[in-house]
Amino acid sequence: MINTAENLLEEGLQKLNLGIDERILSLLIRYMEEIELFNSAYGLVKVSSRQELIIKHILDSLAPVNLFRSLSDRQHARQNAPQIADVGSGAGLPGIPLAICMPDTEFTLIERMGRRAGFLLNVIAVLGLSSVRVEESEMEKLIRPSSGAGRFDLVVFRAFKPLESAILKNLTMLLAPGGVIAAYKGRRESIDEEMARLELLGRRGKIRREIIPVKVPFLEDERHLLVIRNFANGQEDIFS
Repeated sequence: MINTAENLLEEGLQKLNLGIDERILSLLIRYMEEIELFNSAYGLVKVSSRQELIIKHILDSLAPVNLFRSLSDRQHARQNAPQIADVGSGAGLPGIPLAICMPDTEFTLIERMGRRAGFLLNVIAVLGLSSVRVEESEMEKLIRPSSGAGRFDLVVFRAFKPLESAILKNLTMLLAPGGVIAAYKGRRESIDEEMARLELLGRRGKIRREIIPVKVPFLEDERHLLVIRNFANGQEDIFS
């Protein structure tokens, strides 16, 4: 069973154009072992098998990784280390898989629940992920109102369903000038309905949204990335 799961993960990584990287493969397997070890106690993810964990959580988290790598490459070209935040990180999804595949990028996992934050700290230590830190905090407490801008080039999350206008406002305040919010979402129809409910009055001209289809290997369900670009202060888009 384990070999079958490992083969599934390896094939999935190849389908995502990540090739065969023994470091990535071994760290992802070790990460899954930690989730399986603590899942019953902490309620980290709802899965019935390792195959389901691989497809619905690991590969789902990694589906847009090459888009995020383009951000990393651009920021390194500017001699700045990219800063990515995973808000409501929970079990570390998508932050941990992304950090494993983007070792030169700085990740901050924001998680308000103490036990889950402790799990994340343990995973970081076990996997030796020196580029990842944990903030055990409410998202709102990390906003820096005095400076008028956040520090993150990219804010990602799989939480916040549906996405509400007050949450979106706080997420935007975590962004550095020109930063991007990337929300993991499902069906296009549901996203359109969700966005229609958002109250963005007074923010037009500063925010542009785009819905990007993503393909998760071995998953038939629709997956999309909701990208919200912040053009406040006339800054250029980091993905442009």
